[in-house]
Amino acid sequence: MKISVVIPTYNEEQNIRACLESLARQTLPRNDYELIVVDGGSTDRTRELASELADLVFIQESPRVGGARNDGAIKAKSPFLATTDGDTILPETWLEHIIEDLSRPGIVQVYGPVYPIEGGFLNWLSLSFANNFARAGYYSRLFYFTLGCNTAFLRSRFIEAGMYRVVDAGDDLEVARRMKEHGTILFDNRLKVGFSMRRYRQFGTLRSLYEWIYIVLKGGKSDKYTYTKKNYK
Repeated sequence: MKISVVIPTYNEEQNIRACLESLARQTLPRNDYELIVVDGGSTDRTRELASELADLVFIQESPRVGGARNDGAIKAKSPFLATTDGDTILPETWLEHIIEDLSRPGIVQVYGPVYPIEGGFLNWLSLSFANNFARAGYYSRLFYFTLGCNTAFLRSRFIEAGMYRVVDAGDDLEVARRMKEHGTILFDNRLKVGFSMRRYRQFGTLRSLYEWIYIVLKGGKSDKYTYTKKNYK
């Protein structure tokens, strides 16, 4: 087993099959990787559908989406660990490129850009800004905008660094601060994944960004806003 993929879910029956099917089509042989779905107590058919394609499906024990990812990391059997979301579409070479990157000496974390699954100019513009923001942070070495839907770790270093913080927002950005103390973080343009804009359409892009920034500046926790990830157990 070369790599484990952890997918946190909550009421994703409309999306989880497409996500797992994209992971089943990887160029990497199927017995070289495992798919772990960590569910936040869904009330729909998410777990039932996920069990048809995933190797392991269980209900999370730790709170929030960061806790779900941590629960999956603990149960993972592989030296490499990738994380994504239940509404993300992964390219066929995603795992192959991650393994190639993490096999390089000193690399402890790798991440990549996103594109909107739904299409549309405004969606494209929003994610184009996010990708350029991520590249600016990476090449300046000022910060690492490592989205939880498209990142991977050397599992031993991830656990050593303390894994994800259990917060309402910004856990996927904060973890890179600690990971860089354990080695090199790499941005790989080949790891371009399909990102669902449904939450931004539901809450509004500007409102979603404002709430995310507000929560992050408050240290990752907030009783004022719900944001999107707080639906997880």
